[in-house]
Amino acid sequence: MAQQGIQLDQERLCCSICLDLLRNPVTTTCGHNYCMSCIKSHWDEEDRKNIHSCPQCRQAFTPRPLLMKNTMLADLVEEVRRTGLQAHCYAGPEDVACDFCTGRKLKALKSCLQCVVSYCEQHLQPHFESVAFETHKLVDPSKELQENICPHHNEVMKIFCRTDHHCICYLCSMDKHRGHDTVSAAAERTERQKDLGASRQKIQQTIQDREKDEKMLQREAEAIDRSADDAVRDSEKIFTDLIRLIEKRSSDVKQQIRSRQKSEVSRVKEFQKELQEEMFELRKKDTELAQLSQTEDHTQFLLKYPLLSRLIESTDLPTTDTCPLTYFEDVPVAVSEANNKLQGILNEEWTKISYSLTTLNFLMPQADVKTRDEFLKYSQRLTLDPNTAHPRLFIENTKATNVIRKQSYSSHPDRFLNRSQVLSQESLTGRHYWEVEWSGLGVHVAVTYKDVSRRGAESEFGCNDKSWALDCSAIGYEFIHDKMATSLSGPQSSRVGVYLDHRAGVLCFYSISETMTLLHRVQTTFTQPLYAGIRAYSLLGVRSSAEFCEPKDQS
Repeated sequence: MAQQGIQLDQERLCCSICLDLLRNPVTTTCGHNYCMSCIKSHWDEEDRKNIHSCPQCRQAFTPRPLLMKNTMLADLVEEVRRTGLQAHCYAGPEDVACDFCTGRKLKALKSCLQCVVSYCEQHLQPHFESVAFETHKLVDPSKELQENICPHHNEVMKIFCRTDHHCICYLCSMDKHRGHDTVSAAAERTERQKDLGASRQKIQQTIQDREKDEKMLQREAEAIDRSADDAVRDSEKIFTDLIRLIEKRSSDVKQQIRSRQKSEVSRVKEFQKELQEEMFELRKKDTELAQLSQTEDHTQFLLKYPLLSRLIESTDLPTTDTCPLTYFEDVPVAVSEANNKLQGILNEEWTKISYSLTTLNFLMPQADVKTRDEFLKYSQRLTLDPNTAHPRLFIENTKATNVIRKQSYSSHPDRFLNRSQVLSQESLTGRHYWEVEWSGLGVHVAVTYKDVSRRGAESEFGCNDKSWALDCSAIGYEFIHDKMATSLSGPQSSRVGVYLDHRAGVLCFYSISETMTLLHRVQTTFTQPLYAGIRAYSLLGVRSSAEFCEPKDQS
């Protein structure tokens, strides 16, 4: 009875919102008690309604009441806490409750798999004191005990049916599961525990591997940050130096213009001063001549006349040239030409800078492509660019044929002039796979940079450091790069496969028949976008053709 009275007192001292002992208790005007923080939070949610109510009796308050701490109740709660009657012994919404408690239930301390019941500390005592419960298995409190009960027979499921992969009770083993492969749940658990241990080992090993990968990626991220910082710093320094050079050249041009301006203006001023002095003397002499011409004394006139002839001779002065005035107009023209050239260089170099940024490989290397299905994932249908085709090539979208009569192609700077070659319209970066079907005397299947030469022997695919070519003919295969030829062995086929991983710098040529046979693999660093190329040659009237074709599924 005393225990029930204590529990009753404790229950009265609990907040009906948080179900715990009151903290900083307050009492509403309707007489109910709450934790101050709990009732404030409750009323904060009701603020938008402008009506505040008691969570227990639903009495409404307008306006919102001003809450004060109930000191007497607070002292009583503190006394309860001090005497050891802890409110957390009661089960909350997230706790497992004791199935034997009546009224407000206490937290369960253990769950019994045989009884399929959860017990608090008080009701668990018989399991420790009575021999009848020695074989019962106690586990941590569980809300899933009812899942251990057979839904058909309401018995504990202690048997596992390996035939149907189900936990069953002993009645099920004699009914629907009769004749099935059954074992005890404990025995099956032992077997599954072994598998679980092996799976955990694999997972733990994978975790260790991933941790190594994570550390490596972290180091790579740090390296990227350092490299980016260095690149920004170095680039800023270079551009700053370039800007300073341009500013210095601008200052030099300005200084030279001003210096030349000063000297030329000084020369003009000096000449102007001389002219002014001469004009002064001339006006003075003109006045004397006017006075002489007006004298009435003939004798005086004749005596002074010799002076007249000398004055006339002295007035025969040189004059300045009259020509179009051009001073510094050519300077802006020259500066503009320099600006255009500089912009052209910067635009050309900016393309290379942008490309170097877009092709940086920041990620871990991708796995190599091994199966044909994987190759087909990167399959790409290419088309030929007529503007690059040699005049003796007849172009049909994806097919190039060597012909006798020259085609009436228009003049174009991208056109090959000395070799029967043509490029694809599509540029290639990333991963790509395509196939070429060929016939006739022989062809070159190639990849090349866009700026490969268009004339001369060095324009031939493979005869420069900007192209890589597979020579296919009736006598076999040959790989050519930078004028170096390598004979290859492999099954003869009229179809060739090309795989390109631009970022990884991988280029592979395959002979395609019933199977894919690797003929040659290139490992290098590509610095520009690539283009697929075809060369179809002829000899003694034997013509050749090649076509970008749809890869065949060999499955």
